Amino acid sequence: MRLHFKFKGCAVFLRDSGFVQQVIAKDPENEQQIKLIREHLGKIARDFKQADFSDPEKIHGKDMPGLEALRSARPGEITIEYRETPKGAEIIYMTKDPDLITAIHQWFDAQLRDHDRHATMHRSHHKMHNQ
Repeated sequence: MRLHFKFKGCAVFLRDSGFVQQVIAKDPENEQQIKLIREHLGKIARDFKQADFSDPEKIHGKDMPGLEALRSARPGEITIEYRETPKGAEIIYMTKDPDLITAIHQWFDAQLRDHDRHATMHRSHHKMHNQ
């Protein structure tokens, strides 16, 4: 799966509860790019709420760290919230389960490695987990 927009990614680990994935257009004046980002993240959020991780698996592989734990989470164990931002969109992933928090962090660490040149990490709210 190829992303058809130019973006900057931002990841914020939430110390005790989860993760925020934010994607913004490289050109904040490009409404078409913002629309594509919102469509993409909206689809991800809808799919993940149904425990459908097939699109990210196509990009990052089925053995991606944390993915198996996310796939096996019971309905309602992870709250996934989509929000539009002025220059793109974000998805907030929240859970009270410490193992799922670790899985979310591992999964996004792997995504950030794969999207290295486009993504940045903000760990100001993140208590480092053991890898």
